[in-house]
Amino acid sequence: MSSPAILPLYVNGQFLSTGLARFDNISPVDGSLICQVAEAGEAEVAAAAQAAAQALHGPWGSMSVTARTQLLHKVADGIEARFEEFVAAEVADTGRPVHLARTLDVPRAIANFRTFADLAATAVSESCETPQADGGVLFNYTVRKPLGVVAVISPWNLPLLLLTWKLGPALAMGNTVVCKPSEETPSSATLLAQVMHDAGLPPGVFNLVHGFGPGSAGEYLTRQPQISAVSFTGESRTGSAIMKAVADGMKEVSFELGGKNAAVVFADADFDAAVEGVTRSSFFNTGQVCLCSERVYVERPIFDRFVAALKQRAEALKIGYPAEENVDLGPLVSHKHREKVLSYFALAREEGARVVTGGEVPHFGDARDQGAYVRPTIWTGLSDHARCVREEVFGPVCHIAPFDRDDEVLQRINDSPYGLACALWTTRLDRAHRLARRIHTGIVWVNTWYARDLRTPFGGSKLSGMGREGGRYSLDFYSDISNVCIKL
Repeated sequence: MSSPAILPLYVNGQFLSTGLARFDNISPVDGSLICQVAEAGEAEVAAAAQAAAQALHGPWGSMSVTARTQLLHKVADGIEARFEEFVAAEVADTGRPVHLARTLDVPRAIANFRTFADLAATAVSESCETPQADGGVLFNYTVRKPLGVVAVISPWNLPLLLLTWKLGPALAMGNTVVCKPSEETPSSATLLAQVMHDAGLPPGVFNLVHGFGPGSAGEYLTRQPQISAVSFTGESRTGSAIMKAVADGMKEVSFELGGKNAAVVFADADFDAAVEGVTRSSFFNTGQVCLCSERVYVERPIFDRFVAALKQRAEALKIGYPAEENVDLGPLVSHKHREKVLSYFALAREEGARVVTGGEVPHFGDARDQGAYVRPTIWTGLSDHARCVREEVFGPVCHIAPFDRDDEVLQRINDSPYGLACALWTTRLDRAHRLARRIHTGIVWVNTWYARDLRTPFGGSKLSGMGREGGRYSLDFYSDISNVCIKL
């Protein structure tokens, strides 16, 4: 029997695995071993940070914006040339349906590099003239310079998409990076390192370290003195720990954290479109998207009808192997995460929820029974103060509650420790505009969900994070912006 493949680190232009500790990468589909992964120790993380710091003063630091963005287009072309390899890597690690990786994850990774390369190449600076009392004029203009070495720590739910969402603007603005992907999903990041290497990025510009969080590569990375900024997507608790770790160094941070997002369905909404929209926003990617709707508020006249319709749609979703035809849902990312989700299933019953559908593990009679599957789940009957209504589950679940008035539902939407996203379903655009201005989330969707122009700002408030990225907001975050002031 052949030995499993080993995913290496990528440090200073070299792939490293010899002599390093390893950990297993397990399939969430059937519990089998996908590969082993080389684990970075503190010495390897320090070497990666040092290599990134040195690269800032090498060829990369003196490269023109045009040359730099051309390299990023070459990276995008490299991903496109190995499209199906990236699809296979994403599917193996996450268990998500193949069609989802083909239509979302990999195309979006390509778009992230191309979009931010083009934005950087066409970015303009601000300027203004200020009259002086002596008759002279101050001419002011802004300059964007690389921020420095950026630590990029990405999650497991959309591994390639969210990694490249950070890498695109960070590299386009001339920074160097050290990446630490989730230990649950290391494969596509390693494949990306190969593409970076083949595209000809100078050694040290892009570095990849594998490992865990506390007491491992993630913690080591945030402690490195060369790091100028940390961009992190993941749990709110981890974001808080990172903020404490980098506080003494006053490092820049951008956090996109958890969400307990609301979807609101008004009686005037296109009913069928709202049912389909909430089905997608609650159960997409097996509920493992920080933007998913776990709190659903439905205007009372259509409440019972909506609950019945969503139940029917949830039960019609096909759970299966990633490559199955018309499969809708794959497994959760790991058995450990499934234990967390199942604990909320049990808690909901303790808190008095009515389980409309789901709340259990499916049984297939084949290898999938060794995987990390759960059924899509709908609850009703809980108060807004129940833990299952206030805490993020991060699984295919939603609680549906009735409401009577606009001002009532607005207060209930905002009464959350999170502030990431909200979706409104209504045909009254005057209501949508009025409420959207008063909803305390980073994004409000109206009659849609999970759709956005990459040039627009993205981020959350409260426990959902801090900072905004996307478009020029990313260019600003990943830049050291200076004002040049000249007396004329």
